[in-house]
Amino acid sequence: MSLLVKNARLLDPAQKLDAVGSLLVVEGVVMAIGPDAERDPMTAGAEVLDAGGKLLTPGFIDLHVHFREPGQTRKESIETGSRAAVAGGFTAVCAMANTKPVNDSVAITELMLARAAKAGLCRYFPLGAVTKEFKGEELADFGTLKGAGCVAFSDDGLPIVSAEVMRRALEYTRWLETPVVAHEEDPTLAAKGYMHEGHVSASLGCLGIPAAAEEAMVARDIVLAEHTGGHLHLAHISTAGSLRMIREAKRRGLPVTCEVTPHHFALTDKELMKFDSDYKMNPPLRSDADLDAVLEALADGTIDAIATDHAPHGWDDKEVELPIAAFGVIGLETAFPLALELLVNKKVISLERAVDLLTAAPAKAFHLDKKGLGSLKVGHPADFALLDLDAKVTVDRAFIQSKSYNTPFKGWELPGKTLGTWVAGKKVWG
Repeated sequence: MSLLVKNARLLDPAQKLDAVGSLLVVEGVVMAIGPDAERDPMTAGAEVLDAGGKLLTPGFIDLHVHFREPGQTRKESIETGSRAAVAGGFTAVCAMANTKPVNDSVAITELMLARAAKAGLCRYFPLGAVTKEFKGEELADFGTLKGAGCVAFSDDGLPIVSAEVMRRALEYTRWLETPVVAHEEDPTLAAKGYMHEGHVSASLGCLGIPAAAEEAMVARDIVLAEHTGGHLHLAHISTAGSLRMIREAKRRGLPVTCEVTPHHFALTDKELMKFDSDYKMNPPLRSDADLDAVLEALADGTIDAIATDHAPHGWDDKEVELPIAAFGVIGLETAFPLALELLVNKKVISLERAVDLLTAAPAKAFHLDKKGLGSLKVGHPADFALLDLDAKVTVDRAFIQSKSYNTPFKGWELPGKTLGTWVAGKKVWG
């Protein structure tokens, strides 16, 4: 019932800890951590694991996944999505409400939580719908959904077109201390576009989604967040203009947080010249200037979290013409390797900042730190990952644990192998 992980590089940004030492787990809880943890008298009789100097971090937290259950388990189930999560070092995921039926009721929330408990892998936190049936008209019952286990509310996949509905959502959730997670897209501007509107879309003769489609809604909702005092969380931000407004909102102390995806700090719209639907997602891959702005915002603290927007699709959803292919890509297994290779190794941000964006910062954004997540402080749940920064992984079908394989990173060789993942002291991967 106890575990001592010794000779590990302990990196916990919440504690400003970066040192070689040990982690002692008793009954699923952190009992001691640091250079002196091995001397704790409770180490007697503990199972011992020598980490060999590898990196030990708090378990990663993904604020944005789509596990497709109920309704579309041919693409993913809670069990297979959870397996993909722990394979990537994630010990907690927040699942969007765009299931079939939509998660706008206690019955659906309880079903999800029961399936996650049966899988017994990562911690699973459902999001409830903002509006009933995602129709954008009548608010869901936030109070009962939160009581059932929802940690935030979102109609992700669809924008909240009505400013009045968004205003009321922010007002009500303010008192529940939960964020409204916004998919920012003006549908009249996005129209029937399926890639970023710019030089590439024009040269290919493809219908584009302008940056303004995102930025117009970001601007509106920041105004509403200021007006209501409600916590606005902006999902998968992709443009320089959006980031400028978020930076200014934070400077003014407004209750606004945001996330970016690995594909938006790794790729640009030039990839669509391949006409490969694995590069089709919403928001779309943007311009070089937008990618540079994402990197700047990761470095200066504007961005609160790296979230995958893990969106599995079957081959029949993707192996079709680009205009009619489904939006979305998977990302749980590749998130940390991409952050290590493209952000840390290229000196955009430090390793500590990268780990913070995957642990303490997302926990704070969704108030999961109140549940003890995002850090390995004494008394907190022993959710952690052991990582080899030098070992390479190849993104192929054997590496991907998701039921789906719609990744734009097929064939990439990346550093950062997950050697093991533990949830409440129980090994769930490796």
